[in-house]
Amino acid sequence: MIRVVLVDDQALFRAGVRMLLASQPDLDVVGEAGDGREAVALVHATRPDVVLMDIRMPVMDGLAATAEILAQPDPPRIVMLTTFDLDEAAARAIRQGASGFLLKDADPEFLLAAIRTVHAGSSVIAASATRELFEHFAEEPKPVPVQFSALTEREREIFALAARGLSNSEIAAREYLSEATVKTHISRILTKLTLRDRVQLVVFAFEHGLA
Repeated sequence: MIRVVLVDDQALFRAGVRMLLASQPDLDVVGEAGDGREAVALVHATRPDVVLMDIRMPVMDGLAATAEILAQPDPPRIVMLTTFDLDEAAARAIRQGASGFLLKDADPEFLLAAIRTVHAGSSVIAASATRELFEHFAEEPKPVPVQFSALTEREREIFALAARGLSNSEIAAREYLSEATVKTHISRILTKLTLRDRVQLVVFAFEHGLA
């Protein structure tokens, strides 16, 4: 079972999502919160796998709550919910470590797939869309961290392709590698750069002028 917490100040929206998730045999809603402060306490108490987090809420907004939750040991995956496409707040949340964002009017099947995808360790934003998101809020590139020099030449090639938005299968076909080999390279890259997932890889590449 994938344990999910819903965080949104609109009770009607939460009820709709809860009913959708309750219809799935592998999803279990273990709690709901109406603001960020409640969410932090609820996540600490229930230890969910995935949190669906609204960005704009009273008392404490989704950004502040996300920062607090991700600072906890072994935090859950967090997916931001927003009504605005290319939302600057969503970009900030991804920089903080959220695993992606969804529009509130997303197709129900996409929402379900997103929860499962995030739980499996991937992101819910195509890497190319993430690049577009961060290009929209461009900043002066930061200096490249010293740990980037720890990547092998092959890992840097894979890094560059992943930063451009290519999937594992696309990288495998382009580089004449197996998908398993590409997955291993990606895993090593994430470990060396202390990144959680491919979304953060793209963020890292863009913020340091490597995309």
